[in-house]
Amino acid sequence: MSRSLVPDAVADYVSSLAATETDAQKRLREETAGLPQSMMQIGPDQGAFLTLLVGAIGAKQAIEIGTFTGYSAIAIARALPKNGQLLCCDVNEAWTSIARRYWKEAGLDKRIELKLAPALETLEALIGKGKEGSFDFAFIDADKTGYDAYYEACLKLLRPGGLIALDNMLWGGAVADPKAKDKDTAAIRALNEKIANDPRVDASLVTVGDGVMLARKK
Repeated sequence: MSRSLVPDAVADYVSSLAATETDAQKRLREETAGLPQSMMQIGPDQGAFLTLLVGAIGAKQAIEIGTFTGYSAIAIARALPKNGQLLCCDVNEAWTSIARRYWKEAGLDKRIELKLAPALETLEALIGKGKEGSFDFAFIDADKTGYDAYYEACLKLLRPGGLIALDNMLWGGAVADPKAKDKDTAAIRALNEKIANDPRVDASLVTVGDGVMLARKK
C-alpha cells in the first residue's frame, strides 16, 4: 500500500470507509502485498478518490502513466461509461500481466488498453496523431524525474476542463525537508511549485495517501 502521512490507525480507518472497493480490487491488493515493490500500490482510499474524480468530471477518455499491477486502472476504468477507454502506459510486462488478469475478472479488459513502451513515446505519438484536447483525465504515477515531461504532454492531450492527478507529490514528507536534495525529491518539489503557479491550470495539492496534486486545465 502507498505510504501515508497520517498515523497507521487513521489510515486504516479511512481505508475501511472505502466502500466502493470491489472484490477484484481487494484480491488484487492482497496479491500485490506479496511483492517486494508493494509500496508502489495505491491504497483503497486513494482508489475511491480516483473513481470519484473520474465520475465527477464525466470522463470518457483517460490516460494512466505507471500502471504497476493495475489497481488504479480498475479505479479509473470502472468510473468510465461503457464506451469509455483508459490507455495505460507502462514498461513492465511482469507486473502488468497481473493487471490483465484482474482487469478481465473485473469485466473491464475491453475498456482498458495497455501500451508496453516508454510512456513519453506513447504520449508524443498521440500528440503527433492530432489527439491534443481529446482526453478528459490523466493519472501520473511513474518515475518521478519524468513527471514534468508527463505533465506537459498530458496537458496538451487534455481538453479544457480536463483533470490531471499526480501521485506521491508529498514524497513521504521529503518535499518539506530542506535537507532532502535527491533527484526524486528535487523533481517533485520543483513540479509542485511549477503547477501551483501555472497559469494554464487551477491546482490543489491534497493530502490523500502520499499527496495528490490536482491540476484542472483552463
